[in-house]
Amino acid sequence: MATPARGRGVDLIAYLDIDEQIGRFAALPIQIKTATQRSFSIDRKYAKSPDLQLAFVWGIGQPETATIYALTYPESVGVGKSMGWLDTESWIQGGRYTTTAPRERLLSLLSRYEVEPGTWKSRIASALRGAQSLDG
Repeated sequence: MATPARGRGVDLIAYLDIDEQIGRFAALPIQIKTATQRSFSIDRKYAKSPDLQLAFVWGIGQPETATIYALTYPESVGVGKSMGWLDTESWIQGGRYTTTAPRERLLSLLSRYEVEPGTWKSRIASALRGAQSLDG
């Protein structure tokens, strides 16, 4: 049985075994942020891992109505910038901003990152293709 030896912000590694479009085995690290209610945050500590997928899972007590958003650190900072959070003392001084009461504007910005049941494979493939284009 594998035992985590160190914490680097990775909770899960998703992979595609010889993806048709990528043409090789590819893996994607995921940090899972769970909450019984709605909660979204950006944290500068993830800047070192731009390919890391931050998966925000809302409503974990009710899986049939849970909502999942998956985005990279740069995408989450983009959301924070659009919300005006990068100008707050919390972000400037502490490198972190959190909200537990998302308003309609934030929900609208996050909608493009929502992962519906059955769409994880395409989200992972898309993220891996994006990472591959940055490398090559």
